[in-house]
Amino acid sequence: MLKLPAFAVSIALLAASTSFAGPGAPVVIKVVVNVDASKTEGAYTPVWNYFGADEPNYVYARNGEKLLRELSALSPAPVYFRTHNLLTTGDGSSSLKWGSTNAYREAADGSPIYDWTITDRIFDAMQSAHVLPLVEVGFMPEALSTHPEPYRHTFPDGEIFTGWSYPPKDYAKWSALVTAWVRHLHQRYDVSGWLWEVWNEPDIPYWHGTPEEYDKLYDVTVAAIRKELPQAKVGGPESTGPANDRAAVFLQRFLEHCAHGFNAATGKTGAPLDFISFHPKGSPKFVDGHVRMNVGAQLRSVQRGMQIVASFPEWRNTPIILGESDPEGCAACEGEQNGYRNGALYGVSVADAIARTYELARKKGVYLQGAVTWAFEFEDQPYFAGFRELATNGIDKPVLNVFRMLGMLGGDWIEATSSGAQPLEAVVADSVTDAPDVNAVATHKDREVDVLVWNYHDDDIASEPTQVRLSVANLPAKRVRAEIFRMDGDHSNSFTAWKKMGSPQKPTPAEQKRLEESGRLEHASLETPAMTDATATLNFPLSRQGVYLVRVKW
Repeated sequence: MLKLPAFAVSIALLAASTSFAGPGAPVVIKVVVNVDASKTEGAYTPVWNYFGADEPNYVYARNGEKLLRELSALSPAPVYFRTHNLLTTGDGSSSLKWGSTNAYREAADGSPIYDWTITDRIFDAMQSAHVLPLVEVGFMPEALSTHPEPYRHTFPDGEIFTGWSYPPKDYAKWSALVTAWVRHLHQRYDVSGWLWEVWNEPDIPYWHGTPEEYDKLYDVTVAAIRKELPQAKVGGPESTGPANDRAAVFLQRFLEHCAHGFNAATGKTGAPLDFISFHPKGSPKFVDGHVRMNVGAQLRSVQRGMQIVASFPEWRNTPIILGESDPEGCAACEGEQNGYRNGALYGVSVADAIARTYELARKKGVYLQGAVTWAFEFEDQPYFAGFRELATNGIDKPVLNVFRMLGMLGGDWIEATSSGAQPLEAVVADSVTDAPDVNAVATHKDREVDVLVWNYHDDDIASEPTQVRLSVANLPAKRVRAEIFRMDGDHSNSFTAWKKMGSPQKPTPAEQKRLEESGRLEHASLETPAMTDATATLNFPLSRQGVYLVRVKW
């Protein structure tokens, strides 16, 4: 691994209010982070280990398979992958926001023709990478659509919500398709850990039916899944962000249907619901020559969705999966407001949003199971084209190193406080537009403490690093070792390396190798800190839009 410069980080036992980042004048500590290894706050359960994309066929592409393996390696906890278009008609070719499998056609007499060749390639790639599917049952095959033409869209030109977004013309044929597909998957794979859901964002034109028709689709689809897999974990509705009143009403009425409504498949009351899903999104803008993020908008949808779930006695303990939880709403869209995606700001916004989502779940008393990052990779696109993705042409982007750091946490949460943290209520209401949110979380496992520290601000503008003092108290050893992992503008940042290389769109094999190496997570072993009263104290400058993980071992 790459070593940090010797002057970049200093660890020392301190008795005064100043520290040294290396030889030279003292610097004033601006933020104090205190961690208490003896104060546990419950088991650490990852929720960030869910990913997804519109384009299913990239999963088995060369770079897609590589990225799946990297995602699987992030953590001992299983990684889940969700994708659109698993039943969409087509030849398997991909384009932005499009994919297809040709799973269903009809003969001249209207009898079904099932073809699992392409869906098998998708699930084979996941199985090979030890990634579990969050199976999204959709979209509508051309032969079943009530409005099949036009069918394939041409994003970013023209209408996107074409024939694939309509209800089935025959619910019995749709049910038979789902049953046959699930039976095939059951015979081919160990599906015991899989999750199953119905459609995507049915409260907007992804579904050209009424809410009542979606309820029917849900009932019929779940019954078909459960016919083959009685113990299958099923959920929905994957609706849009409930900070919007219309989306909130849709989520509420769907939960009411599952609790007390008429089931179109069974004729009974209610429908199975093993997890509840909705989509919180941020809203970045381009302001005064730079990107301004809005993590608060994302968190407001998290908060309101959790409030809605908690308002139902039947569902308040049901797992919540944030089916797409992102800084904004379109991975395949470009534009100045999306200029954050290649660099460090994407990664630090993920760290801040994930940590605050944990806080909201604890505050609302709900069970948060997962938060899907809707980002993967795009084949046959320019290097660092600006899409919301985890890698570009086989090169890991800085954001992936934040997920690597999240994967290093484990064991139990322990108490961590920061004098630079903004109040949760303020971040939800107004995002982070005044002082930065310099914050931390920590876990304790085996013989180590891991502290994740970040310095986030909505505005993507240059700023001096913040001097941080990190104290880890009540360590059960007299001597400890420490190392630091960093993602910021200069570390674990392939975008910076690519720009320094001259931004080549056709890098040589040697340049490609260097770029792939620059996408790895950098770390440095630090000198052994002195201890006083079982407390180790570390001091370091934390870059604006930086995420660091400090690991203390004994």
